[in-house]
Amino acid sequence: MKKKGFSSTILHADRAGKPEHGVLHKAIHPSVAFGYEDARELADVFQNKRSGYAYGRQSNPTVEALAHKISLMENGLASIIFATGMAAIGSTLLALLRAGDHIVSSAYLFGNTNSLFNTLATLGIEVSFVDATDVTQVENAIQDNTRLVFVETIANPVTHVADLAAIGELCEHLGLIYFVDNTMTSPCLFQPISVKASLIINSLTKYIGGHGNALGGSVTDTGLFDWSSFANIYENYKLKEPAQWGITQIRKKGLRDFGAALAPEAAHHLSVGSDTLSLRIHKACDNALVLAEFCEQHPKVRNVFYPGLPTHPQHQRASQLFQHFGAIFSIELDESIDCFDFLNSLELVVSSSNLGDNRTLGIPVAHTIYHEMGAQRRASMGVADSMVRFSVGIEDQQDLLTDFEQALSI
Repeated sequence: MKKKGFSSTILHADRAGKPEHGVLHKAIHPSVAFGYEDARELADVFQNKRSGYAYGRQSNPTVEALAHKISLMENGLASIIFATGMAAIGSTLLALLRAGDHIVSSAYLFGNTNSLFNTLATLGIEVSFVDATDVTQVENAIQDNTRLVFVETIANPVTHVADLAAIGELCEHLGLIYFVDNTMTSPCLFQPISVKASLIINSLTKYIGGHGNALGGSVTDTGLFDWSSFANIYENYKLKEPAQWGITQIRKKGLRDFGAALAPEAAHHLSVGSDTLSLRIHKACDNALVLAEFCEQHPKVRNVFYPGLPTHPQHQRASQLFQHFGAIFSIELDESIDCFDFLNSLELVVSSSNLGDNRTLGIPVAHTIYHEMGAQRRASMGVADSMVRFSVGIEDQQDLLTDFEQALSI
């Protein structure tokens, strides 16, 4: 059968699995337990000898249907769904890494991911933060005990674009896990498998869900990494072919042991939301580009950070990699404007810390999501006290422009 486009594939993913009674969306299965007439079948499910459902903390039909959708979006081998994006990152790393291991990470990280990596360091997992916009910086940080490289596609909030393709080549050459956070682009704008990513994380809360009504996260194994070469796989997870070893260990040592399971009701919300991902994100990206261009020309805006602007240091790279430039951008205000007064003057923009909502959201970065980092770390990341980050929604473009214009006139 001819391969279909992104939206057609996602819209009909549940139906292709022939769900109960011909419904178009996989039904919500709230059951925690699953019974078997033959106890041997239950034992086989527990021992990974056959597929099936044993307990809701590990798998659920509604959640698995969402996982299948994410795998289709990312062209991946298999996906695991978690309660949040942070649960996906943390559980995966703790499932695969051990004390004495080393990881290389982009220095331009989401605040909570940065906090998590600092916690890993206290557990004996060494972390080196580097400027991932330059593959040389990544290469120079690699050690004999390096197991993994972690980057985001577009960094939040300063919108650095990592040297994604070159880092992928490097990781393939050295046999390292390449873990890419695709949240800011989503699989609609970019598929990290194209740059040889081993694992892909998405915060489903953001663009994939899109409506700000459910938390969720996912990890997708692209099938490109040779797990038979990875020293940290436990013997009891080597029962199937090597391609399944990594995802099995993440499910067992990550999802099961840490218990960060997504509820089926939330999985249903996220799945339904994902149906319109392509429509929503392209409209939001169009709005973000127009607003960024407007702000770049405004005398009360000192700096604008958005990959869609030709003045952005990684504009050419973003043009080559992504279908669009994303729907987040940040600005530094002129010292004559207080960032709180500016945000309070906006009528359409909601002061909120979420991303990927249908509504445009704004937040004073240094005073909220990056406050815990401290002034020195914020300065090293280019986060000024006057920085405001926007997650642009799907409002009418002229209404957003009018709102920004009046707010900047204070």
